[in-house]
Amino acid sequence: MTKGNETKITDELYAYMLAHNPPLDAVQRQLVETTYARLPEHAGMQSAEEQGPLLAFLVRLTGARHIVEVGTFTGFSALSMAQALPADGRLIACDVSEEWTAYGREAWEKAGVADRIELRIAPALDTLRAMPAEPHIDLAYLDADKGNYVPYWEELVPRMRQGGLVVTDNVLFHGRVTDPGATGGAAAIKEFNEHVAADPRMDSVLLTVSDGLTLSRKR
Repeated sequence: MTKGNETKITDELYAYMLAHNPPLDAVQRQLVETTYARLPEHAGMQSAEEQGPLLAFLVRLTGARHIVEVGTFTGFSALSMAQALPADGRLIACDVSEEWTAYGREAWEKAGVADRIELRIAPALDTLRAMPAEPHIDLAYLDADKGNYVPYWEELVPRMRQGGLVVTDNVLFHGRVTDPGATGGAAAIKEFNEHVAADPRMDSVLLTVSDGLTLSRKR
């Protein structure tokens, strides 16, 4: 195996990267800071700062009008994607916490995109299974409980339109995917990565963005 890049992401290089990406707007910045201030023990569940502009870019790149998010937490990723949608676009956000998503609701209102986001508080598998079975989703973002990644995938993929994009977060699971004795979330992610790589319905690439991000395009 030949590794083509030895660049290590230092704090200085990370700051440089952020400085050369689209900046967070005032509502996004406040939401990120509020999440860390009020939920310090859980703030690591929030999508990385650089993923907000990336998700918005992917929404615009694909021309997405119908988005499904599995795992919303405090709403930063949903906010970023909704802001990139056209005015008649819609995002269905799946989560089980009224408490955590309340921060998102407030931010969505402030940003003027609350009318584009439908928050469904219920187990995400129930929400996905209640959706129309035919392909209709343009983009899906998967960032929820790792043990259900494969079932979520199997509900999403048949509902993706041809050329639709599934974006999956945490596919490196803090580097623990290389541990042969991995358990829990790490083992679940290893199983998911193998499942995705072998799926003939999708073209997928695994990237070293943040904690690992897989982009999968419906064939």
